[in-house]
Amino acid sequence: MLTDPTVHYLRQMKLGAMADAYARQVQDPAIHDLTFEERFGLLVDQEWVSRQNHRQERLIREAKLKVRAAPEEVERHPSRILDHSLLRSLATGQWIQTHHNLIVTGPTGVGKTFVTCALGVAACRQNMSVRYFRVSRLLQDVAVAKGDGSYARLRRQLQKADLLILDDWGLAPMSVPESRDLLDLLDERTMTHSSCIASQLPVELWHQHFADPTLADAILDRIVHNAYRLEIKGESMRKLKSDLPNLEDSGK
Repeated sequence: MLTDPTVHYLRQMKLGAMADAYARQVQDPAIHDLTFEERFGLLVDQEWVSRQNHRQERLIREAKLKVRAAPEEVERHPSRILDHSLLRSLATGQWIQTHHNLIVTGPTGVGKTFVTCALGVAACRQNMSVRYFRVSRLLQDVAVAKGDGSYARLRRQLQKADLLILDDWGLAPMSVPESRDLLDLLDERTMTHSSCIASQLPVELWHQHFADPTLADAILDRIVHNAYRLEIKGESMRKLKSDLPNLEDSGK
């Protein structure tokens, strides 16, 4: 007789998972073989797991990753060279906890975005906050925020993220004002938070990507010397997964 009020009160206290688990216990005759402590422990476990799952889902949504990926989904394709041992180590998130950076390089299509987003999901699973940006979009957002007065809020959001993923680094030359903005953002994260950079360009060519060599030195100094490096080689995964027929082979 106490079931309905108990479930109601649990839901009122926002303990929905515990309420559902309790309702299932009441319907399970075998539950009486357990002690009160065991039954209560199962209820608490259910609520804890539910809250952790909801928190991780929220973190993944807020990360705004380009791809919803996971480390276990990264393919071992024979035409792609990827250090899976390093990838497994990175997926533990230890490098983020120790405030190191990560540089992921490789030609177009080899899966840099997928890998960086997979590491972003791995971080969210460990209750760390993540933000994903294409570099060009980040610079646009900064310019807009400076114009509408929301720059301070955007800056705080970027500063607080445990992991900041910057994709498509080096696709276009970076002007002096853009370089200053990027330096300001990275400087606030140096040695306190982690950044992941994904680029088609090898690190040796990054310096010439900036209009001002002094700003280039300052930006690279805050990224490169404290970074793990993951290089991906091989053919484009888009090409390998294409299902278009070969017109020459088909005789057309």
